[in-house]
Amino acid sequence: MRAAADAAKVQAFLAALGRAVRGPGRIYLTGGATALLHGWRASTVDVDLKADPEPAGLFEAIAQLKQSLDVNVELAAPDQFIPALPGWRERSAFIAAHGMVEFFHYDLYSQTLAKLQRGHERDFIDARAMVVLGLVEPIKLREFFAAIEPVLIRYPGIDPVEFRNAVDTFCQPSVP
Repeated sequence: MRAAADAAKVQAFLAALGRAVRGPGRIYLTGGATALLHGWRASTVDVDLKADPEPAGLFEAIAQLKQSLDVNVELAAPDQFIPALPGWRERSAFIAAHGMVEFFHYDLYSQTLAKLQRGHERDFIDARAMVVLGLVEPIKLREFFAAIEPVLIRYPGIDPVEFRNAVDTFCQPSVP
């Protein structure tokens, strides 16, 4: 088991990954890495990422860096668990460029909906942090859910009614 990663370790991983790959590409961070770099969490178990397009030599670089930097890396993104939201690439916020690789936060609306669908306590805490920090607006979140709701049938592991209830509950205004 590798040690938990903090923001400095994630930044070091991004820089090293950008140096190690052999071609251009884009890497989208999600989950704990996004939470660390935005500052609402102090550590994460792994760096979740999606390559699109995948830079040449990515998997060789990940295998080497996992060992040398003592960091867990997972290939994971919201679009593996829920339908991809329209315009997710355009809403993905730029983090940095290292070598020929550009790094982005995977669209935060997608991340929030995936967390609400999964429903773990840590996910709700992360989703709430995105709203509190002004990174996600509940009204827009409902709109994005409505955009993907008709295609939820393609995801048999998702109960559409439960998912809608989770989104509706989450988006209700807080009572002071």
